[in-house]
Amino acid sequence: MKKALAFGFLAALTAVTARADTYPQRPITMVVPFAAGGPTDIVARIVAEPMSKALGQQVVIENVTGAGGTTGITRASQAAPDGYTIMMGHMGTHGAAPALFKGLKYDPATSFDPIGMAAGTPIVIVAKKAMAAPDLKSFVEAVKTGGASINQAHAGVGSVSHSTGVLFDSLIGAKPTLVVYRGTGPALNDLMAGQVDFMTDQIVNVATQITGGTIKAYAVATPERNPSLPDVPTTKEAGLPGYEVSAWNAVFAPKGLPEDVRKKLVAALDAALKDPNAKKRILELGGTVPKDGEAGPAALQKLVESEVARWTPVLRNAVDANP
Repeated sequence: MKKALAFGFLAALTAVTARADTYPQRPITMVVPFAAGGPTDIVARIVAEPMSKALGQQVVIENVTGAGGTTGITRASQAAPDGYTIMMGHMGTHGAAPALFKGLKYDPATSFDPIGMAAGTPIVIVAKKAMAAPDLKSFVEAVKTGGASINQAHAGVGSVSHSTGVLFDSLIGAKPTLVVYRGTGPALNDLMAGQVDFMTDQIVNVATQITGGTIKAYAVATPERNPSLPDVPTTKEAGLPGYEVSAWNAVFAPKGLPEDVRKKLVAALDAALKDPNAKKRILELGGTVPKDGEAGPAALQKLVESEVARWTPVLRNAVDANP
């Protein structure tokens, strides 16, 4: 009996060791819950290349769009937790989604094994070029007093521009008219044309227009100025310190990932973020690379929990969500 138990233990130990030594044996799918070419897709492709080198297998991007990113995340969460399906989530899918979508089929805090933060993409408060307010304080006053006569664009319920815009309105006590678009592109086009008054969005979507002078930037919602827009003040500098928000992107896996597999994925993402070319590309886009205290599974888990707590009361009070 003792020999049988010992043999069973050794067999199990050998199997675990073999799995650790051989994973991955085939390509890994990274589900990106947004269209190709968008900020999340760009970040995913930047980190996927060096992750592939670290893992010795290709990390293949699969774009699965719909419902503010929740369609792709739902599908990925239901995949086998074997390390061959991972996903690139973000502030919307793992922070704002519970408040925006009834019947959400995953819990951002409990349905995943976090791998780590990939990048932050700061939010910028931007307005049409003809907006008269010279600085953020005067702009905030104009939005508050203008009420429904002020038009605020966003790229659809669940988008970053929607969630961060609702937070902005809630913080300053404003009630502008929300104008819904099917994506950031059309919203930004109308902002440049002066058809809408303002929006809040990721720096990677608006930096070119700001530097080109086709729209006006009032502040970047981060503690420090962004190197890609050095002349744009932070919200704290401009008089609105409570509005600090970044549309972070992070890697998750379905819940139940074997520990040895998780460690390999964590190490691969860490290697990707230390890769000089990947880091350079993220920074050139205006994004931020996570610092030591922001990297890794534990930090990401805390971030998700805090983001859900932050967004839920704001968005539930402001939006009649429909899945």
